[in-house]
Amino acid sequence: MKYVRYEHNDEIHFGVLKENRIAQLDGDYIHGAKETGKTVDLDEVKLLAPCMPVKIIGIGANYKSFLDWKKREYPGHPSFFSKPRTAVIATNENIVIPEPDHVVNYEGELAVVIGKLAKDVPAERAMEYVFGYTCFNDVTDNTMMFDEDKKWTRGKGCDTFAPMGPIVVTDEIDPEDVMIETRLNGEVVQHMNSSDMFFHIPQLIEFITKYITLEPGDVIATGSPAGTGQIKPGDRVEVFIDGIGTLVNDVVAK
Repeated sequence: MKYVRYEHNDEIHFGVLKENRIAQLDGDYIHGAKETGKTVDLDEVKLLAPCMPVKIIGIGANYKSFLDWKKREYPGHPSFFSKPRTAVIATNENIVIPEPDHVVNYEGELAVVIGKLAKDVPAERAMEYVFGYTCFNDVTDNTMMFDEDKKWTRGKGCDTFAPMGPIVVTDEIDPEDVMIETRLNGEVVQHMNSSDMFFHIPQLIEFITKYITLEPGDVIATGSPAGTGQIKPGDRVEVFIDGIGTLVNDVVAK
């Protein structure tokens, strides 16, 4: 199934995407909403971020290609951080660079959407807690992270620094074997299969829920492969995952 969150006639709805039409739901799809019988053409709506998580958990340095590219040792356990929900934007919305002289990077990623309350989940049962998947761009202000704060909260959490979408899919992809591609101004800058993850989704869910309870609609951004790089005002960045679609965002100055 393909799910969307959208605005139509100044109202926000959830729906099921069926080719180029959306079947409206009577509530949030994560909570088992039903179709209302109303439909609308996809080109008549504004797609919003497909969910509004309470928590966004990002995973740092989780692709072998990235670790090798940066000449880092392989980690003993996942490294994770959080982004606020106020950082979330949808496809076709602008990434805003907060400081003109800062280095801000794109990081194309596969994101996991949690489907039910998850605490102390063993890896062998972790996929039972997954609702679906979407594209994610873990936009990062490297100047804040590495030169100023020496911490990740501000550099990862600025407004507009969590683009996601355009849709959430449930069974259209194999999350352990799907290509993730990032394009900057039309040029492919990241191209890697999710099988290159160092810690795979069940391991991530087990590790995170040992410490933090995940709720329905929460998002795990599973890490970015090699090829992350700088974006500047005037750029367009696209994150494409086959079976999900393309997350498109233009970059502007504040």
